[in-house]
Amino acid sequence: MATANCFDKNGKSAGTIDLPKALFETEVNEFVVHEAVVAYLANQRQGTVNTKERSDVRGGGRKPWRQKGTGRARAGTIRSPLWRGGGTVFGPHPRDHRIKVNKKVKRIALSSSLTSRAKDGNVIVVKSLAFDAPRTREFAALLKNVGATGKTLVVLDKAHLPTIKSARNLRGVRLTLAESVNTYDVVWADKIVVADAALSRMEEVYAS
Repeated sequence: MATANCFDKNGKSAGTIDLPKALFETEVNEFVVHEAVVAYLANQRQGTVNTKERSDVRGGGRKPWRQKGTGRARAGTIRSPLWRGGGTVFGPHPRDHRIKVNKKVKRIALSSSLTSRAKDGNVIVVKSLAFDAPRTREFAALLKNVGATGKTLVVLDKAHLPTIKSARNLRGVRLTLAESVNTYDVVWADKIVVADAALSRMEEVYAS
C-alpha cells in the first residue's frame, strides 16, 4: 500500500496516511506520460502567428527595370523574397497545434506520474489545508516545515479563496483543484502537497 507522510496545518507530523491504490500504486508507463506531456504543451500553443508571402505584401506590381541591358540581375517585383521588404518564403501561418489524447490514456499517464512521485516519497498530505484569511508568510512556513522545497504543486479539494491568495505569490508554487490535476503539473513539481480532503476527491474523479 502506498503511503505518504501526513502533517497538520502547523506543519507538525501526524503520522502517515494511505494513498488511493488506483492512483498511487500502478505500473509506471513512461511512454504514456511523455505522450500526455507533449500533448499538454502542444495544446497550450495559440497557433496565431502569421507571415506574409510575396502575394500578400503590398506593392511590387511594376517590374523594377527592363529585362535586359542594365547589367543588373533580372527582377520582376520589388516584393520578391530576395529583396528587403519582400515576402517570406515558407513562413508560419495560423494553425491548430492541438493533439488529441484519449481519456483512458490521460488517466494512465496521471496515475503513472503520481505513482512515480509517491515511490520517491515526494507526496505530502496536509490535514485541513485552509486559511481563514490570506496568510502568505504562514503558507510559506507550512511548506518549509513539511519539507516541500523547490517546485511544489498544491492540490486543494475546492477553490478556497483565502488559501489561494496565501499561495499564489510564492515562487515555484502552483495551485490546482483535485478535479483539475494534470500529468504535466505532476511531472513539473518536485513535491506534491495534497489536502487530505482532496485525496478522496481525486479518487472519485480519476479512479472510477
